Amino acid sequence: MKLERILPFSKSLLKQFVSDGSIAVDATCGNGHDTLFLAQLVGENGKVYGFDIQQEALKQTAIHLRQAKMQQRVTLFHACHTEMQRLIPKTLHQQISSVVFNLGYLPGGNHQITTCADSTISAVQQALNLIQIGGLVLLIVYPGHEAGKVESHAVFSWVKQLPGDLYDVLHYAFLNKKKAPPYILAIEKK
Repeated sequence: MKLERILPFSKSLLKQFVSDGSIAVDATCGNGHDTLFLAQLVGENGKVYGFDIQQEALKQTAIHLRQAKMQQRVTLFHACHTEMQRLIPKTLHQQISSVVFNLGYLPGGNHQITTCADSTISAVQQALNLIQIGGLVLLIVYPGHEAGKVESHAVFSWVKQLPGDLYDVLHYAFLNKKKAPPYILAIEKK
């Protein structure tokens, strides 16, 4: 067995939970790589909802989707991920197979605009309400910058408190790296 790096491992996990016809959410579109990956997984019969507060991120995501001819599979919202429960149709609540968060700042964008602990925790709680039994909330956490350290500590502490009879929480990290490397928190709803 070979240990997978963080981003490939996140994709391996998503492949286990998202398939043709699934409903999935990218809570932080960023440059659109996760949104496009989810669109490929849900197929023509599924749907992806994507959120980002930066218009630049949504523009880049839309370009990737158009180039792959998958824009029909995705609805993008210029909104904070804390709006997902309000903006995703109520008929789809508890029907969602997976919600993915890629925390931190937009690569290549303004590093002063970051996800933050309070809104992330609120959005993760909403995501747990939205996913189906057996669904996944996946967080890729980046503690290597100042805001990321604060968010990482708060989110990690919060997920550790989730009731074990309702959720399984996985922490996947490479512990022997010199700088604070990214890590995964994966929450499966029982």
